[in-house]
Amino acid sequence: MKSPSRRTARLLEFYDRYLVDHDELGFAASAAGCYFPATLERLLAADLGVVRRAAALALGMVGDYGSNEALGRALRDEDIGVRLLSEGALRDIWCRQGAPDEQAELSSLVELNRTGHHRKALHRATELIDNNARLAEAWNQRAIAHFGLGRFVESIHDCRRAISLNSFHFGAQAGLGECYLKLGNDLWALESFRRALAIHPGLDGVRTRIATLERKLRNNF
Repeated sequence: MKSPSRRTARLLEFYDRYLVDHDELGFAASAAGCYFPATLERLLAADLGVVRRAAALALGMVGDYGSNEALGRALRDEDIGVRLLSEGALRDIWCRQGAPDEQAELSSLVELNRTGHHRKALHRATELIDNNARLAEAWNQRAIAHFGLGRFVESIHDCRRAISLNSFHFGAQAGLGECYLKLGNDLWALESFRRALAIHPGLDGVRTRIATLERKLRNNF
């Protein structure tokens, strides 16, 4: 195993300090001051798991949507810490696409859906999509709003649009499975959940869904 380089050692120093003081702003400022996102992406493939964890954490704080692919690949890392940090980082950078005002609106949509304001989220997500249809997270948030309102066919459409724009969007892929479950289509639900798990093997809830559906389908046949 290679020893960490001097440049990598600085990231480990920042990370070790963060693990002690939990100062997110301090860690983000230190990482941003020394590393470009592209460098942090390369460090996601480092030999040492702790380096990969530090890089994933840093990208979640200072990266943008351009790091989507690198973090998406890291969802399959052998280190559970890297997988968990990469998942959190992806959820953060998915709201960092587009212009600054669009990014702010994406974050607002996440909060609206989280707090159950689905009708308002639906209206605002539609406005955002009308202005910029390339924002994968706008489609995903509208899919969540549709789902919360019981509009499962519409949610399927928006999940598919989100996935077409962001092939690493495990949330939209799992959401597709939930929609098919609501519509009573177990076979399509199973396929959707399997695809979500292929993207992100750490989705324990999805793994449980798959096992339940497989048992149900075996019993039916």
